[in-house]
Amino acid sequence: MNTTTRFILPCLAALTAAAAAQTPHQLIPTTRFIGRPVPVELTAPVVTAVDATVEIADQLAVTTLVITVKNNSPRPAEAEMILPVPEEAIFKSFTFDGAQPGSTARLLPKAEARQLYDSIVARSKDPALLEFVGTGALKSSVFPVAAGGVQHVKVTWEQLLKADGSRLDYVLPRTEALEYHVPWTLSATVKSTGPLGAIYSPSHDIATEQNAAGGFAKLTLRPGAERQPGSVRISILRQEAGMSASLTACPDPMGGGGYFLMLIAPPAKRADIAPMKRELTLVLDKSGSMAGGKLDQVKLAALQAIEGLADGEAFNLVVYNEAVESFAPAPVIKSPETTAKVRDYIKALRPSGGTNIHDSMLTALRQPPTPHMLPVVLFLTDGLPTVGVTIEKQIREAAAKENPHARRVFTFGVGLDVNTPLLSALARGAKGSAVFVLPGEDVEMKVGSVARRLHGPLLADVTLACAESGRIQDLLPGKMPDVFEGDQIVLLGRYAGSAPLRFDLTGRDAAGERKFHFEFQLDKASTANTHVPRLWAARRIATLTEAVRDLGENPTITANDPRVKELTDEIVRLSRDFGVLSEYTAFFADDGTPLAATAAPAAQFRLAQEFEGKALKARSGAGSVNQDNNIAVGKDGACLNLRNAYWKSDLAKTEFASVQQVSDRAYYKKGERWIDSKAPAETAAAPPDRVVEIGTPEFATLVDQLAASGRLSSLSLRGEILMELNGQRVLVR
Repeated sequence: MNTTTRFILPCLAALTAAAAAQTPHQLIPTTRFIGRPVPVELTAPVVTAVDATVEIADQLAVTTLVITVKNNSPRPAEAEMILPVPEEAIFKSFTFDGAQPGSTARLLPKAEARQLYDSIVARSKDPALLEFVGTGALKSSVFPVAAGGVQHVKVTWEQLLKADGSRLDYVLPRTEALEYHVPWTLSATVKSTGPLGAIYSPSHDIATEQNAAGGFAKLTLRPGAERQPGSVRISILRQEAGMSASLTACPDPMGGGGYFLMLIAPPAKRADIAPMKRELTLVLDKSGSMAGGKLDQVKLAALQAIEGLADGEAFNLVVYNEAVESFAPAPVIKSPETTAKVRDYIKALRPSGGTNIHDSMLTALRQPPTPHMLPVVLFLTDGLPTVGVTIEKQIREAAAKENPHARRVFTFGVGLDVNTPLLSALARGAKGSAVFVLPGEDVEMKVGSVARRLHGPLLADVTLACAESGRIQDLLPGKMPDVFEGDQIVLLGRYAGSAPLRFDLTGRDAAGERKFHFEFQLDKASTANTHVPRLWAARRIATLTEAVRDLGENPTITANDPRVKELTDEIVRLSRDFGVLSEYTAFFADDGTPLAATAAPAAQFRLAQEFEGKALKARSGAGSVNQDNNIAVGKDGACLNLRNAYWKSDLAKTEFASVQQVSDRAYYKKGERWIDSKAPAETAAAPPDRVVEIGTPEFATLVDQLAASGRLSSLSLRGEILMELNGQRVLVR
């Protein structure tokens, strides 16, 4: 039976090196074994799983962690744990299996928690725990954990979330250390007395089931996110009259401005007007290569998309091989009669012939429009252009010029024999996106997923402008997307100055033009928001890489072309400064070459090889699909990628731990030393300006300096740390 312990400060047992190594930074077990010594090696209890439940009701958040502790030793042991919690947390309960007298828990305020952290670090010579300076701590004793047994510890606290305008931010402290692999689950509910606008996590990939109008949402981690390190961050944007937006800012340490993340929720549905309708054109490849079941899946996907339209919306079908034909000369209104006719039309399709991408695309784009509807094209192919105009550059130019009615284009590449830069460019130029369906994946599911996302257009032809010229640079995405039901828009950019930022957003719905005005103060800009510049850098790198890919449409261009070199130099600079690796710069992590050493001729030669052989020359096949998938993930850039995971040219996923994004810096590992990318590469092996020993008074001063600049996460790195601080190279050891 679980028993609530008394709030008594227990005796602190000695921290073991094994405990710190096996359960880094998050839960720090300290151990004493019960009984006479035995001639076997004893290991400390370890945390094997954490299950988090969060209930947010308006501004009150209640967090419950169930922590699974395993004792792999043949002797019973005490596990004393230190759990970082938010500074404003109010401790509610602490229970565990079979609690014994003397088992205790106590919530320490941040000042007392700092003293405890310092005392442990002084003995262990491991500064990792200090990344939580500024939080409170729960210090607890779980006694005993049976030999070879498992203990479940349940901790609950509550906190009042601070409001920033219409946004609430929830943070669950966790380490940024990449070696932290303890799996977490998350089940969160959000309840609001008013409607919810958007729910967003910049730290972890979350799945959201949301009833926005009812003020309720349920959140869970998507597969793979359970081992993503870093504090769990959730932003909740409440729906206000019109359109809701919030801004999170991080100042640039170089001064003169900083980086911002703007979260925009879709406008509330208007009761006084009917919703905007859609005109959907499906362009289907029926070439001979579609035989063998692919065309059957495509036919099902097309029928599913059409039947997903509401009666009164419009549709058409364009089907092509070497020739192009249409279901109707112009889109028709959906009704039981037209649906029955198109069902028979789709059923009769058979695969044969070549692939005329150019003419089929222009046929869809040139159709007469259906008045007062949002025109959308879903274009599908499984091959390279083989008939008619086959030159990539010419197809791109024709699609850009021959879209008089501003149709939105979403492309689907089925299999590996597609020109991925071409499909991506066709979609990007028409406010759409590209999706690639790998061998063995379900075409119907991929097409259906996009069609469902395009449900309920709320605002089209959206533009965003800063009221003051020159205040905003490098806004990403550069073109605002249309806004559909359930959407949320995450914008990232750089700002200059410290005066309030004012934005005007315009768009149109079924009743005509709508205008919104947002004003954001920058007084809350903080280095605690270092996730913002990291997310911006990831998007910027992906956008620049896409520009390199675009230059590859001309087969004569090489990596030595000045246009290519300008782009690749900036990509490398961003990788160096922010620690965002890509498949083109990953060799730095592979061979241990410092990112800061990219000016070396050997590094420049290798970079040129990577960009020329991949970004410029690979236009189809697995080694091309992976690049466009990586670019798409980077351009979305809504969630941190701390492990630098990406798809390789064989479509296998990989990640690197030898280059790490920490706070606002990138560190690369050389032997047992982590080196700040801001430290000049040519001096990396030279004696540092200062050496700071862990546990000394000078180290305590250094911790305070790092805390003031929001860089405490640097201490989560294992081994020696060579950092740049106030113009000096400081070695922490």
